[in-house]
Amino acid sequence: MSTSSTGPNVAPVAGAPRLVRNSLQAHNEKGVRTVVTTARGLGLATDEPLGHGGTETAPTPLETVVGALCGCSAVTFERAARELSFSYDGIDFDAAFTLDLRGLLGEAPVRPHFQTVQMEARVRTDEHEERLAAVVEVTERRCPVRNLLVDAGVALSIG
Repeated sequence: MSTSSTGPNVAPVAGAPRLVRNSLQAHNEKGVRTVVTTARGLGLATDEPLGHGGTETAPTPLETVVGALCGCSAVTFERAARELSFSYDGIDFDAAFTLDLRGLLGEAPVRPHFQTVQMEARVRTDEHEERLAAVVEVTERRCPVRNLLVDAGVALSIG
């Protein structure tokens, strides 16, 4: 495994400047609970509620995507804040999503993924609103999970 500026276990892609390849493994025992292990040995699980055949011992896959949006927004905000010398004490998130279960269940030809995702981020800072807006603009432009959802056509509302 190589070590680069992006961390251990991230391999550069030959001939592609700044493009890296990362990996993970996932294991499922014929059910809806899946355990994921990253190349760094870190893990998480996904599951479904009892009413959907799950054991209700982990977030659903869609909940993990929305959680990833919050986490990725925080990481990207931190990087932008550092670049812009913006001081803050933390961020609190509230998020929600809607989906049309008919698509997921194969009952209608509608998207099986999110219809909408709403995320409210409350930044704890004494900085001026204009400086906060500058960091938010950089964060929204660079956040990979946010842009993945936007590119998928999800109606994304961030406040």
